Amino acid sequence: MDIKALTSPAPQRLSEAEIADLHALYAEELRRFLWGVVGEASLVQDIIQITFRKLVEVGHETQAESRKAWLFQVAYREALAQRRRSATQKKVLETLHEDPRRNEDGLPVDPLVAQETADSVRQAIGELSPELQQVLRMRIYEDKTFAQIAEELDIPLGTALGRMRNAMIKLRGKLAWIERER
Repeated sequence: MDIKALTSPAPQRLSEAEIADLHALYAEELRRFLWGVVGEASLVQDIIQITFRKLVEVGHETQAESRKAWLFQVAYREALAQRRRSATQKKVLETLHEDPRRNEDGLPVDPLVAQETADSVRQAIGELSPELQQVLRMRIYEDKTFAQIAEELDIPLGTALGRMRNAMIKLRGKLAWIERER
């Protein structure tokens, strides 16, 4: 074990004043940068919140002279992750919103098969935990942003995003299993 590591004090977290100063200096510039990457105001705001939350958590481990670059790198990576999640969610939502009276070839589907599919989706949603169901319904049926969901449920934004991601993964698995059974 390194004796220096044992005797040197752990870096102190950034103070609220330091974080507020960094926010005042870079938030608007980050907002403009992120607008070019994701192009959606609610996502931009969510990403800025996530970026500054990470600054609170680990910003003290960064060098003061490189914090601006660090903030932009964290924001960019989060923006790319958000775009990937949005694309996945869009695919799932399109699948859920497809006309149940037509198959993927545009041919009419038997109404009994359509009803069975709708029942399968309802059943799969019903098997999710109440927390996952709640976020899923708020996002899909009430068309709320993740920031709104987090605020209404009084949970961190990352928790709301994580619950939606978990719900989508579990639904995809459950619905794939149901399709294989047919």
